[in-house]
Amino acid sequence: MPENFLEKPLPRQNVYVAKGDSPYDNTRNVLSRMDLSFLKNKKVLLKPNIGRIAPKGKGITTDPMVVAAAIDVFREKNADVSVGESPIVGVDTMAAFHSSGIESIAKKRNCKLIDLNMGKFIKIPAPDGIAIREFKVCHQIFEYDFIVSIPVMKMHMHTCVSLSIKNMKGCLWRRSKVDLHMLPPVEGIDERPINIAIADMAGVLRPQLAIIDGTVGMEGLGPSAGTAKSLGVIVAGFDSFAADAVACKLMGTSAEEVPHLRIGAERNYGVIDITRLSITPDRWEDWTSPFSPPPENLSIEFPNIKVHDRNSCSACQSTLLLFLKRYRTKILDYFPQDTIINFAIGKGHNNIPEKTICIGNCTDGIRKNRTFIKGCPPVASEIMCGITGKVSVDFLDGKSETPDD
Repeated sequence: MPENFLEKPLPRQNVYVAKGDSPYDNTRNVLSRMDLSFLKNKKVLLKPNIGRIAPKGKGITTDPMVVAAAIDVFREKNADVSVGESPIVGVDTMAAFHSSGIESIAKKRNCKLIDLNMGKFIKIPAPDGIAIREFKVCHQIFEYDFIVSIPVMKMHMHTCVSLSIKNMKGCLWRRSKVDLHMLPPVEGIDERPINIAIADMAGVLRPQLAIIDGTVGMEGLGPSAGTAKSLGVIVAGFDSFAADAVACKLMGTSAEEVPHLRIGAERNYGVIDITRLSITPDRWEDWTSPFSPPPENLSIEFPNIKVHDRNSCSACQSTLLLFLKRYRTKILDYFPQDTIINFAIGKGHNNIPEKTICIGNCTDGIRKNRTFIKGCPPVASEIMCGITGKVSVDFLDGKSETPDD
């Protein structure tokens, strides 16, 4: 682990914000205000949010020009820069880099792209861990001196927001990311286990710099099934908790309302108290534009459909929601009129209706005498085939949005 990977935060932290039409210029703006001279001859890993196959501008993946600016700035400081990612299960890393536009900007700069899923993992203990006591971490990150988290500014259906701390989940090895969604309740703590687990992760996987991409964020059902929201801002800071706190404020919420940030701050991993931060420029709050939060009930958009969700991960939720958005009308032809169509996702179900459609490997235990579509998660064509009994071809399989969008 890099020596300064887990340095304690300073009493008063500096956070920088820029707004404008150019994500490249905004990124250079905030980084120009920071002393990065210590990065000379250091190995720097940029960790964007490229967890899904999606085009730029949809609020799903980090804008390529933000990454381009980061590469250029760090190289000007004579650092050795690479870009790495470990996407959600079932997504090819290099395909995700390609669709996001990051492959193109990296190729032009001869910058190495790293599939963090390749090779072995390293187990690291989490001494402060409550929900999880050790993590399987992609081994490549230990080869770098300095880790930069470059997330998209998003609301999140499980964790309230997805910013620089949550983005480090993409450094966990392959399927171990799913483990954070399958945890039992923590006795004596009235918080979702995943939020406690992310705070546990922050005890051993904090980035040394956060660059938060608010060019186009996502409101509502983030991290991938929500609505794109243009904000045109970039937030940066050495204390990733502090940077996340400023981003929260710009999104119309507060870090104190985000469990994993509040828990991490209570453990002294970082500062989220806005009054303790030095934020530049002075009138940065003028750029606040509240993001719509996720709905409490996932079936709210589908009145004739009931989603039974127990400890599912965002990958399965997002996949089912996107499937229903595209094909809800079509699948109605295969059920009696006015019938409620039941879907189940997640692990740990006890009582669900007899004809429930079970989506994903986690529902294997309740599949008996029910329609079961395997996968982690299954793609749209597999879900359609399971419902209709007909082989289906869906050119959108594996994608968050249509290629033409």
